[in-house]
Amino acid sequence: MADFVAQCKSEMQKRIDGFDKDLTRIRTGRASISLLDSVRVDYYGTLSPLSQVATLSTPDARTILISPFEKKLIQEIERSIMKADLGLQPNSDGVVVRVPIPQLTEERRKDIVKQLKKMGEEAKVGIRHIRRDINEEVKKAEKAKTITEDEGKRLQDDIQKQTDNFIKVLDDRMAKKEKEVMTL
Repeated sequence: MADFVAQCKSEMQKRIDGFDKDLTRIRTGRASISLLDSVRVDYYGTLSPLSQVATLSTPDARTILISPFEKKLIQEIERSIMKADLGLQPNSDGVVVRVPIPQLTEERRKDIVKQLKKMGEEAKVGIRHIRRDINEEVKKAEKAKTITEDEGKRLQDDIQKQTDNFIKVLDDRMAKKEKEVMTL
């Protein structure tokens, strides 16, 4: 009986975790090495994540510093960052690659917030789909007489409480990220 609620929690938590991962990719005007997570570098014929061919750090709020493990990778790293179309302009001094993070304009900030709200709404829809699917399983169990009607009603109430809790978590995280994006 509690399996339904546990399954619901588990699936909704996975949705929240996926949303959190998506949030790290949103540019806030501050340097974050997660901005470069999608960058792949051609390393001896294999496309490798940037973090596997270099050390990444943020020496200040506006710069990402990339120290390649091999000096000959510098040009390839620059090329890969440009190819990733992140709106970033890497430059190197022959030893390290610096990626300055440009200041976001007010218009760009508003676009990012719109994108953030769209992502949040998609995550909420996903959570609601999980609720619907679990509720259908509860109704099937009622029909199969493996649980009573009262148990089914109680389970549906518990599932709704979980849904409300996870939607609140999403709203809180969206509000925090929106504040971060809109702060200069």
